[in-house]
Amino acid sequence: MDITTSQLPSIHASDDKIVTLGNGVIVLDGASAFVPVLVPPSVYAEALGAGLGRRLDADPAADLPRVLADTIHEVAVHLDLRPGHSPSSTVTILRAHDGWTEILMLGDNLAVLPGRTITDPRLSRLALEPSRLYRQRLAQGTGFDTTHRALLRELQTQQAARRNRPGGYWIAEADPSAAQHAIVHRIRSDAVPWAVLATDGAYKPMRHLEITDWHAISTMADHELMDIVTRCHTWERDIDPDARVLPRAKRHDDKTLVTARFS
Repeated sequence: MDITTSQLPSIHASDDKIVTLGNGVIVLDGASAFVPVLVPPSVYAEALGAGLGRRLDADPAADLPRVLADTIHEVAVHLDLRPGHSPSSTVTILRAHDGWTEILMLGDNLAVLPGRTITDPRLSRLALEPSRLYRQRLAQGTGFDTTHRALLRELQTQQAARRNRPGGYWIAEADPSAAQHAIVHRIRSDAVPWAVLATDGAYKPMRHLEITDWHAISTMADHELMDIVTRCHTWERDIDPDARVLPRAKRHDDKTLVTARFS
């Protein structure tokens, strides 16, 4: 498997993390904390990614939900985290093994394969009122003002009350049982010559700008992927700095784009 990656900002300054495996790749997106948490999202995502990488390198055929559950528990103990009061992160694991390609998805990253698009829509389906209000206000030109920030805090408070429970949504945080609710796809490897993975900070502006020729993207070198994320960042900065056209929580979200091509 050949892996090509691009990030903006760089991995050390980003809440997005990438971990490359011998037979796959892991992409994580630490959720921005508008309600303060004791551990920064980047620290949590980095610890979770590192733990997942160690376990899957040691056992490349391990059951993915079990590995995720064990790693969530390990990180929660190490960082002294409590469910409902901790940072969280999306997790996408792409792995090729023994003639099969497996994808585990927890949270709203995106995976695009030939003829197939995979994401986790459960958080967005909650359709919470603060989300509707902040997007409506941005479209009206209010910008990222004090009311906007208050709405984001209220939104995260309401999301936390629904996190990792039936009828809500599931995400990597401090409750290992969330891993059993991950979306898992298993596909014959000969049907998956390539895959593209992206965090929402990348794929949402890409979709808006109609940068969606995923097959072409899958063939790109790292500098070409960087051109894409830079174009999205520049559009946000110069054309839509107040998020009127594409309502979003902040002007720039971290952007990660990963391609995988299979031999």
